[in-house]
Amino acid sequence: MSAPAAPAPHPLDLRAARGRLLLDTLGIAVSVAAFGLVFGLAARNAGFSPVEAVASSVLVFAGASQFAAAGYVAAGLPWAPIVVLTFFLNARHLLYSASLAPRLRELPLPRRVAMSHFLTDEAFALSAAHFHRLGRLDVPGYWMAAILGVFLPWNVATVAGVLLGGAIPDPSRLGLDIVFPAAMGGLAVGLATGRREAVAAGAGAIMGTGLSLLIGPALGIIAGGLLGPLLGMATPAPPGPPATPESDLAATPVAIDRAIAEVGALGSGGAL
Repeated sequence: MSAPAAPAPHPLDLRAARGRLLLDTLGIAVSVAAFGLVFGLAARNAGFSPVEAVASSVLVFAGASQFAAAGYVAAGLPWAPIVVLTFFLNARHLLYSASLAPRLRELPLPRRVAMSHFLTDEAFALSAAHFHRLGRLDVPGYWMAAILGVFLPWNVATVAGVLLGGAIPDPSRLGLDIVFPAAMGGLAVGLATGRREAVAAGAGAIMGTGLSLLIGPALGIIAGGLLGPLLGMATPAPPGPPATPESDLAATPVAIDRAIAEVGALGSGGAL
């Protein structure tokens, strides 16, 4: 006999969850916009035209890789190594998509493909925390996080950075560089709800940060995201009857890679 399905959340619960998501999104948007301004300036200095800089933010939409690509272009690197290097820098998104896949498997493929384009560090952090609080998928919530929190501020700020140029101050001078890692750390804590999650997040953060500082953020984040959950799975469960997970994210070990990857990213200061 199958267990009865969990009751659908009350509409008030959904509104409250989206209200919390909106507050989280506004905080992330400040940091995204600050670094979008800097990217616009970096792209212009690398020789990008305004159209090329804006096209990079709209079509590539991967902040850390965009910064890296702008530096490679400025250094005269051929396009093939640029593609390979930025691919590995963005490989952490494989972990993000694997974590969200169980919730999205019922959606049509074209919708999942569209959502994948807007999947970034921040969009994943915001939506994963939102789904965890809500206990189910909320597609409008995903778009709220991805579009309002990341895509719009990043692209508007890119245009401003290209146009304003040298008038833009360094975000670190205004203290905005701490907004992103602080917000990611806060969202990560909310998902570490048990012993195994805490072990996985802590081990992944330590390994990810250490390897990011010693070798590079691309390898560090991936290693932390893969090895942390393995240690979490190897951790003995607390005594007593197994708890029913609040969501399929809580039941899927790879789901906590967001906490690991984001906290591990603190060592690199990267975004998107």
